[in-house]
Amino acid sequence: MVKKGKKEKKVKGAEKTAAKMEKKVSKRSKREEEDLEALIAEFQALDSKKTQVVETACPPPSPRLNASLSVHPEKDELILFGGEYFNGQKEWTTVVLGHSTPGLRPGQRFDRVICIIKDMTFLYSDLFFYNIKKNSWTKADVPNPPPRRCAHQAVVVSQAGGQLWVFGGEFASPDGEQFYHYKDLWVLHLATKTWEQIKATGGPSGRSGHRMVACKRQLVMFGGFHESTRDYVYYNDVYTFNLDTFTWARIAPSGTAPSPRSGCQMTTTPEGAIIIYGGYSKVKVKKDVDKGSHHTDMFLLKNEGKEGQDKWAWSRINSAGVRPTPRSGFSLAVGPNNRTVLFGGVYDEEDDESLEGDFYNDMYFYDMVKNRWFTGQLKGPKTEKKKRRRDKKAEEEGAGGEAGVERVAPQEPVEIVKEIVGEDGTVMTIKQVISPPSAQGGASDSESEEEEEGSEAGGAEAATVEPCPRSNAMTTVKHGVLYVYGGMFEVGDRLFTLNDFYSVDLHKMDEWKVLVEMDPKTQEWLEESDSEGSSDESDEGATGGDDEEDDSDDSEEESKEGEENDHPPVKPGEEYGDYLSRTEEYWVKVSRANMGPEAKEKKVVKVARAMAKVLYDGLV
Repeated sequence: MVKKGKKEKKVKGAEKTAAKMEKKVSKRSKREEEDLEALIAEFQALDSKKTQVVETACPPPSPRLNASLSVHPEKDELILFGGEYFNGQKEWTTVVLGHSTPGLRPGQRFDRVICIIKDMTFLYSDLFFYNIKKNSWTKADVPNPPPRRCAHQAVVVSQAGGQLWVFGGEFASPDGEQFYHYKDLWVLHLATKTWEQIKATGGPSGRSGHRMVACKRQLVMFGGFHESTRDYVYYNDVYTFNLDTFTWARIAPSGTAPSPRSGCQMTTTPEGAIIIYGGYSKVKVKKDVDKGSHHTDMFLLKNEGKEGQDKWAWSRINSAGVRPTPRSGFSLAVGPNNRTVLFGGVYDEEDDESLEGDFYNDMYFYDMVKNRWFTGQLKGPKTEKKKRRRDKKAEEEGAGGEAGVERVAPQEPVEIVKEIVGEDGTVMTIKQVISPPSAQGGASDSESEEEEEGSEAGGAEAATVEPCPRSNAMTTVKHGVLYVYGGMFEVGDRLFTLNDFYSVDLHKMDEWKVLVEMDPKTQEWLEESDSEGSSDESDEGATGGDDEEDDSDDSEEESKEGEENDHPPVKPGEEYGDYLSRTEEYWVKVSRANMGPEAKEKKVVKVARAMAKVLYDGLV
């Protein structure tokens, strides 16, 4: 009996201690939330000093990510609102739950991983208009704007001269350690450029990283997340907001819903259904240890009710084609021909001590009618190809006879050499020798012309300026042109927020156009990183060899190149997706041979696809 009494006392003592800790954490959480609300109020007082709308021509907006970039429904303009800025140095450290740094991967939160030790997070509530025809920016200072925020959602509708609807998002303290999630709804009347807060009950809880689209006469919102100093939660709930009655409603679709997530793709189909793809979430696997997931599944949300009835249902989509590799922080826009465009993003390798990210600048298209994914490949400018063909034809006609042939210098074989660095540090070299058209003795003129076009396209692609890899950029499509603004990327342990601006015609898919160049200091860091990476690779390749090498060693290496260059060729007119599906098994074997038997299968496949992409880009 004595032992039992002691045991009961210990249990009660532990319960009392836990209750005290819970009360203490709750008080701290409430106090921090009150501090944030006071800080938001201070910023709001500064931002609300304007008594009338003032529009001024200005330089491009400052660097930012997680803003909203929307299309004006009645003008050739783009609308940029809000966002966040941070640049800093990463330091690996152990951080307790609730003190992880925001913004490192907006839409994600990593405990026991990283903190930013330089610079501070800064939030915006400013409003910009970009004139497409004039390639110029205008800042609109509008009285009583929404509080500063990022990771919100903005949807444009054409009613009443055009409206921009904004819901939710988050505010971060300057030191980046506290968050406040909004649950307010605002509308910007574009005709008068006035903000109005819509106070309607029954709406979603405070959150960021959610997604929202306009579907008929409703706004439909899905998912998102909320984090406090105590805990975090991801959502998979669905709300609708009626644009006629200004009322919220939470719907409960039948079927199997997507798992809770933030940062997914959400688009409406031509039939009025809604597609959900991808996203990110994390779950607690044990005390102070979380596991993140990059989702790659697809779902369809459809209203199966009759006119005026809400009878929503979820169903799973099994898409075809070449799907995007797993990632978070990707950007989405709806393009022409019922296709969505997915751009960039980052894939994070997480463990208890570090977080390493692979950033992307590739494009994927999803055809909503055919239910098929395919990669976005630039073709290169056509005008240059035609000019070279005309010049060549004129030269051949004007030269005439053998004398003309003698004046043309013989073309040497072109060797393409590119290196892929595996995630374990392994450097793999891809070499391919391309013979000139003249070497194809029996080739017809048309075949030679096609080969010339292919090599020119490859050259044009190599020289094409393109956005650097990034995540959380702002994208939108107007008149079939994709616009990409800002975002963030890493160089070593340094984090950068961008303000460069690009466009590409999705009908032509010829080349990226630079509308705002990258900041020179950021470009310098990027180039330094590239040069350091090259020197590291060369040093790695030099290990194990002597400083002086004989000519015989060189000749032996050259004799082996023939075997190394025997990679699967690209068939005429073959798309990258078809090439990859045809040759992926080969590239996996090459990758495995280079990375060794102990490399993880996921990393081997990833490097294999990168090698295939490099060869394809060099030949097409």
